[in-house]
Amino acid sequence: MTDQSYQPSITALRAFVAIAKHLHFGSAAAELGVSQPSLSQALSGLESGLGLKLVERTTRRVMLTAEGRRLLGSAIAACDAVDDFLLDAAGDLDPLSGTVRLGFIPTVAPYILPRVLRGLGEQRPDLELLVVEDQTDRLLGQLREGTIDAAILALPAGAPGIGEIPMYFVDFVLAVPTGHPLADKTRLAPKLLEDLPLLLLDEGHCLRDQALDVCQAAGVSPNVRPTRAASLTTAVQCVEGGLGVTLIPRTAVAVETASGGLATAEFAQPRPGRRIGLVYRESSGRGEAYRQLASEIAALVAESGDVEPVIQTS
Repeated sequence: MTDQSYQPSITALRAFVAIAKHLHFGSAAAELGVSQPSLSQALSGLESGLGLKLVERTTRRVMLTAEGRRLLGSAIAACDAVDDFLLDAAGDLDPLSGTVRLGFIPTVAPYILPRVLRGLGEQRPDLELLVVEDQTDRLLGQLREGTIDAAILALPAGAPGIGEIPMYFVDFVLAVPTGHPLADKTRLAPKLLEDLPLLLLDEGHCLRDQALDVCQAAGVSPNVRPTRAASLTTAVQCVEGGLGVTLIPRTAVAVETASGGLATAEFAQPRPGRRIGLVYRESSGRGEAYRQLASEIAALVAESGDVEPVIQTS
C-alpha cells in the first residue's frame, strides 16, 4: 500500500522514465549520467515509497509492470512540469535552444527536411534537432512515453493529451508513368480513380488511409492493386514500372519525378489533400514555444510554393 505521506523525488521519477524509455538499465543510467547502482537505488526507493512494483527485471530483459505502464504518463508529466518550472526560473532562457527531439512521418520527412534543417540552422543556431522518422501511431506512442518532444504528421491526430498545431495544407496529385494518357492533365475528377489500378502504401501509413478517404469522398470503389509498398519511393517506382497509379503529396513531386520516369496530373478544385501539423504533449507546458517552431517550419516549407500555410508565419 502506498504511504500517503511519501513524496517521490524528481531524481526517482527521472530514473523510472529513463528505464521505461530504454528498457535497459545501462542505457538509462548513461542518459542520466549516473551509475547503474544509483539508478537501481532511485527506482527501488520509488517503488518502496509507492508500495508498487513498477519495473520487472530478469536476467534477459526489462519490462514495465501493469502498474508501471499505468503510472508512466503521470511520471512523464511530472518531469515535464519540473523542466518547465526550471525554464521559467531561468527567465529569458529560450525553450527552443538546446536539443529538441522531433518526429516526422515518412511521407513528409524526405521532402521538407533539407529546407527545414537549413532554414532552422540559420534562424536558430542554438537549436539542435534530433530527427526521428516513423509511422504516426509509433510517433504518438514515443511522444506519450517522452522519447520525442514533438512530431510533424498529418492531422487530426485525435490522441488524448496531445496538442495539435496546424501548419499547412498540401494537395494530392496523381502520379502516373510518363506517356500515360493522364500525364500533365489538370482538373481531373477524383471519380476517375475508380477506373485506375491504384497502388497504396502498406498498413500503418496514414497516406494509405488518406488515399482511400479521397476515393470514399468521391463515391468510388477503387481498384486497389495487391502490391503494397513500405515507402512512397517504392510506390513511385512501381508506378514508373507500369504497375498502377498512386496519390502523392505535392511536396514530393520534385524529388520523386527527378528520375524522369514519373509524370503527374492535378485534380480539380477543391483539390484533395491533407493538413500537416506539429503535435506535442500538452503536459510539457511548451505550447507557445512549439507554436513558434511550427510557424517557422511552415514558413520554410511554404517557400517551395507547394503548400498553403494555415498558421501565421511571422
